[in-house]
Amino acid sequence: MSMRRYVVSLVTVGLSVLTISAQQYFPKEIPAGNYSGICAIGDDRYALVSDKSAEEGFFVFHIELDTVAGRISNIENEGFRSSGLPNSDMEAICFCPQSSTLFIASEKTSEVNEYTLEGQRTGRQLAMPANFLEANKNYGVEALTYDSLTQHFYTTTERPLQGDSLHRILVFDASLQPVSEYLYRSDAPLSSKHVYGVSELCALGDGRLLVLERQVYIPESKLGATTLIRLYEVEIGEEPLLEKRLVKEFTTKLTLFGRSFANYEGLCMMNPQHLLLIADSQDQYAGVLRDWMMVVKVDNEQCTMSNE
Repeated sequence: MSMRRYVVSLVTVGLSVLTISAQQYFPKEIPAGNYSGICAIGDDRYALVSDKSAEEGFFVFHIELDTVAGRISNIENEGFRSSGLPNSDMEAICFCPQSSTLFIASEKTSEVNEYTLEGQRTGRQLAMPANFLEANKNYGVEALTYDSLTQHFYTTTERPLQGDSLHRILVFDASLQPVSEYLYRSDAPLSSKHVYGVSELCALGDGRLLVLERQVYIPESKLGATTLIRLYEVEIGEEPLLEKRLVKEFTTKLTLFGRSFANYEGLCMMNPQHLLLIADSQDQYAGVLRDWMMVVKVDNEQCTMSNE
């Protein structure tokens, strides 16, 4: 099937971030993990994937939000739902309300498979093109989101494919077939020692996407480790060679007296006014890192996000 190619566009009136909450973590409710993707599945419940869980599947958490404070007020762990298959480096997850199913992206295989809410594979998957299936296993499919309004899936790799200088953002329709392809230029690494790339996509329900880019620096001593998180807004349209717009950036650090370091990999909408990010703690590495969460409040006057 032929696919149109576009470069992601700049929007002139877009998302306006009001506040980023202080980071929160819940050691009693959230088990140590490598959380790399999150999505809302309705009724204040969220599905999360951990890229190093013992088996393929997802956790379900009930997360209550204090909308006035813009902070999580309560979390309940509803357990892990396994497919019974080995973990294939699950990096991203999205919910399709039309079918009441979940789709999970595997970086190891670059496949995106469909699952029931009980955790079992349905046998369906996005029809990934050959160049994606052959992507570098360390920088393969990393991001995945679903737009209920257009009934389109969007996915991309952590780094550009072999031989490319730009990311390819693939779009799939309700029949799980690719229908178009866009191009996106990620930020250059701050240094040769930084881990960098696109970590997540989040559909806003009106033809726009948020792109989560992260740059991570970890020195040999670990102290002084930093992350730079940038959220970019892009608009899916017909115009080629257009640019992204920076919405917000922030940093986290690991110091002798501070443990705010957070490698944010997951992003989803909680409601039209709030976004939720989750970090990969590498199983709470050395008892120092934490499974941080962060709520981002956006300007409702300028934002027309769908909460479907």
